[in-house]
Amino acid sequence: MEEFLAYLQFERGLADNTVSSYRQDLSQFRIFMEGRGLGPLDATTPLIRDFLGALQGTEGIPASATIARKISVLKSFYKYLCRENIAGTNPVVGIKSPKQGHKLPTVLNLAEVQILLRQPAGGAPAPLRDAAMLELLYGAGLRVSELTGLSIGDVDLEGGFVRCLGKGSRERMIPVGEPALMAIRRYLQQGRPFLGGKGAKSGHLFINRFGRGLTRQSVHRMLVAYARQAEIQKTVTPHTLRHSFATHLLAGGADLRSVQEMLGHADVSTTQIYTHLSRQKLRDIYFDSHPRARKSTAKDR
Repeated sequence: MEEFLAYLQFERGLADNTVSSYRQDLSQFRIFMEGRGLGPLDATTPLIRDFLGALQGTEGIPASATIARKISVLKSFYKYLCRENIAGTNPVVGIKSPKQGHKLPTVLNLAEVQILLRQPAGGAPAPLRDAAMLELLYGAGLRVSELTGLSIGDVDLEGGFVRCLGKGSRERMIPVGEPALMAIRRYLQQGRPFLGGKGAKSGHLFINRFGRGLTRQSVHRMLVAYARQAEIQKTVTPHTLRHSFATHLLAGGADLRSVQEMLGHADVSTTQIYTHLSRQKLRDIYFDSHPRARKSTAKDR
């Protein structure tokens, strides 16, 4: 298992978070097998099915996406074992992943985004930092892991770009608007120097009061608190701002390939989900603008 995980990380270049998810799924399967006095090499297709069925007893009724992910992990694991001549057969080959519905992501409208971005108030170091983070999450569509991984040198304040390392260690450059650049400048000048004291040596752009880089969990908690403060009724996570970034770009006329590049999606099909969300905007424009779509008025008559 450790050799397989090392292969994923160093040869295939998968992100640390992805490798960590693989590790958790494989460890869960190993514990299942050990509970029957067996090891991974003793796996058969019926045992794999028993493992997937047992998840309902330990995790409630898991989402089809969760089951599909575990099947995918096991398929990759046993494919690797077969290629390395460690296992003779792949017991997962005949197991099909469950069909998954396409649940549309939660998106904030422009008014909700604006009120959320106004929540970090005052000139104290922490609110200045939080304001810059919110502006970047929405203004550049960053994943939270990309945000927390930023170094000071990754933001080009003169050129108006941010450089980030995405999934699969793929680097991309994303344009950043003036509101986000202004928020970052204020944070760098009036906020960051006073976080962590004089001993702060972290090269991370965003740091906590101890001078260390922020965690994904701390950013999530911060965002949830501001969303509650703004009285936004939707469930808001860092990814909600990324979804909103993409949806608002498409609704404003951006082409799909450009949005794909800014989001760092390897496949344009991943980006296409946002076209479904932007269609509502097109529908609103149609009914507001087309003379045969509106109810007739005295002026029309």
